[in-house]
Amino acid sequence: MIRTTFNRLREVKDSLPHGSMDVIANELGVSAETVRDFFRGSDASVNGYHIEPGPDGGIVTMDDTRILEVALRIAWATKNAL
Repeated sequence: MIRTTFNRLREVKDSLPHGSMDVIANELGVSAETVRDFFRGSDASVNGYHIEPGPDGGIVTMDDTRILEVALRIAWATKNAL
């Protein structure tokens, strides 16, 4: 389980290159809409994802961190490729 802020998730999303939502979805075998929902804070299709009121857009608690892990890997690789 990971706890972070919603604004931090938005920073990760904003650091991803164009087309990354599809890349993440294909790698994990989920729909691109599930990945988008993850970064929008819509827990309709992401189990174990909860937002509580708090600083920086709220506190996000997630049980399944696979989407975040792949996104961070892509963001890191893109940054280091420059």
